[in-house]
Amino acid sequence: MTSGAHAAVLAQEAIEALNIRSDGIYVDCTFGRGGHSRLILERLGKGGRLIALDRDPEAVKAGQVVRDPRFAVLHSAFSRAGEVLQANGITQVNGMLLDLGVSSPQLDDGRRGFSFRHDAPLDMRMDPTQGISAAQWLATADEADIREVIRDYGEERFAKQIAAAIVAARARGPVDTTRQLATLVAEAVPTREPRQDPATRTFQAVRIHVNQELEELSVVLPRCVDLLQPGGRLVVISFHSLEDRIVKRFLRAESQADKLPARLPVRAADLPQPRLRLIGRAQRASAAEVAANPRARSAVMRVAERTTAASA
Repeated sequence: MTSGAHAAVLAQEAIEALNIRSDGIYVDCTFGRGGHSRLILERLGKGGRLIALDRDPEAVKAGQVVRDPRFAVLHSAFSRAGEVLQANGITQVNGMLLDLGVSSPQLDDGRRGFSFRHDAPLDMRMDPTQGISAAQWLATADEADIREVIRDYGEERFAKQIAAAIVAARARGPVDTTRQLATLVAEAVPTREPRQDPATRTFQAVRIHVNQELEELSVVLPRCVDLLQPGGRLVVISFHSLEDRIVKRFLRAESQADKLPARLPVRAADLPQPRLRLIGRAQRASAAEVAANPRARSAVMRVAERTTAASA
């Protein structure tokens, strides 16, 4: 298996965090081009098994060239991991890995419409067979909705001006290419951080919305906990503060015992136990990795282990 043009971030750190058993069952929820999956397979014995998921048909196609009886790649959003695994006879696993966000091949393929560096149809869907494109959404959304998405998901302080510019432009004709959107944003933004394209935050926001990335993440996290065997590990690598906030809050909540009223006559051993135990602190890429792969700069990895507490 080759990892292609996509360099898996925090690859070795993530594999160590999974604490792989040679006979275990593992799920790479975001196959991409197989960088993490390749390393997992290196640790598995003959009795081990790896299931990879990806919502991007191109990623699934890349995974289908792998000829390894321990490996299978399935076309699915990771929010459906529980259903997909059950359909394949798997009800519990020893580890799950989520490497969030957009992959390098998606950004580099101008036809996909993820990047303002290529002039292409404004699509941005990770799964082009599902949902509406970015162009379709921008053509029909209310100005207030566009403003809210750009403000909240892009953390863009000029969201109001950008939304107004998009609505004014679409009255004259479709806004359906990456260059059109990038130009509109550049004209609407009076100033920008050094070395950052004015369109960066807007493209990020529209992509997150079109793919429902934060909603998908919120759905999959509790399902991961349900799927993990006691001692199994959940490893999540995020690249955006909004993603990391969701992960951090979820893991913290699941690693704390239920709060009972003070002075209640209950022994500590009888208190409801949390389903997760946090493993270490949040980890970031080393300076050497960031120098070799600038995409790693914003990466944050969080790890938790399933306890023996029963699911609710």
